[in-house]
Amino acid sequence: MSEQDGGTEALPSDEELANMSREELAMLGAKMDGVELVEYPDPWPVKGTRAERRAERVVAFWFILAALGALGFIAVFGWWPWTYQDPGHQFWYNLYTPLIGLTLGITVLGLGIGVLVYVKKFVPHEVAVQERHDGPSAEIDRQTVLAELADAGVRSTIARRSLIKRSAGAAAGLMGLGLVIFPVGGFIKNPWSKNTPPQDTLRFTGWYSGAGSESPGERVFLRQDTGDPTEVALVSPADMDAGGLMTVFPFRESERNDPEKLLAAYQRVDNPTLLFRFRPEDAQHVIKRQGQASFNYGDYYAFSKICTHLGCPASLYEEQTQRILCPCHQSQFNALEYCKPVFGPAARALPQLPLAVDEQTGYFYAVHDYIEPVGPGYWERGA
Repeated sequence: MSEQDGGTEALPSDEELANMSREELAMLGAKMDGVELVEYPDPWPVKGTRAERRAERVVAFWFILAALGALGFIAVFGWWPWTYQDPGHQFWYNLYTPLIGLTLGITVLGLGIGVLVYVKKFVPHEVAVQERHDGPSAEIDRQTVLAELADAGVRSTIARRSLIKRSAGAAAGLMGLGLVIFPVGGFIKNPWSKNTPPQDTLRFTGWYSGAGSESPGERVFLRQDTGDPTEVALVSPADMDAGGLMTVFPFRESERNDPEKLLAAYQRVDNPTLLFRFRPEDAQHVIKRQGQASFNYGDYYAFSKICTHLGCPASLYEEQTQRILCPCHQSQFNALEYCKPVFGPAARALPQLPLAVDEQTGYFYAVHDYIEPVGPGYWERGA
């Protein structure tokens, strides 16, 4: 045996240290740290009792509940109907966000309560008095601390409680999977894939009528938002007064008698577009964006309604200041200067839709799709 520097207590040699058991190392470590165990009772001195098994099942219940909550979160996030539905058909659609919060909350709550109950029922509640000291830890201190930690794990009996271990592992694993899916789930699909139909990618919006679309070459007209997704109300220059504003959606004549496609045009998030008619005194002060000088039709201009910050609908309009406001994070866009952002977190102008009037019908139509990404600024148009 060797002696500790500056002290009188004998310490084991390296050979003796290597031959000591876990319990002996734990006791030695406590003694070296000046720890006096006042109380260190075994929660279950008699093993295998009904009360012990009941306590184990209670802990497992909370972990299983957490696992089921995590499974529910993943299922709702991946497969619950989340696309917009018209009024009168929004029951399941309106449940999406509450269910996301409910299932994730059950997961966190179940894990937390399970851990608390386990600690209360199975971990020995020791009462110890320790004298603190300064200075770095020696090798013997490090080994004894590890032994003390291992001893705590053994005394908590977690090693022999397979039901608790499996349920806790399932809950923690599924929760971890859910937390990974949550931020990256929307990015799994390649939004710019050239092998995907144009109508299903971020390259094109519902205003696209080129090759690869469902109706290539068909003219896309502007349809008013009347509140009824199946009503066809096309827009002509005579339908708007000076200073007017309306929300419009794309319409193809081939879709007139197809309610599903008419509804789909309302549901697609990159379709909503703001159509302006500036007053003559305001129109002469309009600043056009480079390369888009021909996108307007006289005093009529059309811009995407989707905010370039985080995709909220920029639906508020101040006619006196000619500003479009997004109610979510207060971004503001100057409609007289190609909807350039002038306040708030948005850093990119609202994309402009090129307009023309059909010679035969007199209704507005889109000359072509938007030439830049619609929506949040973190989407960049691919090659």
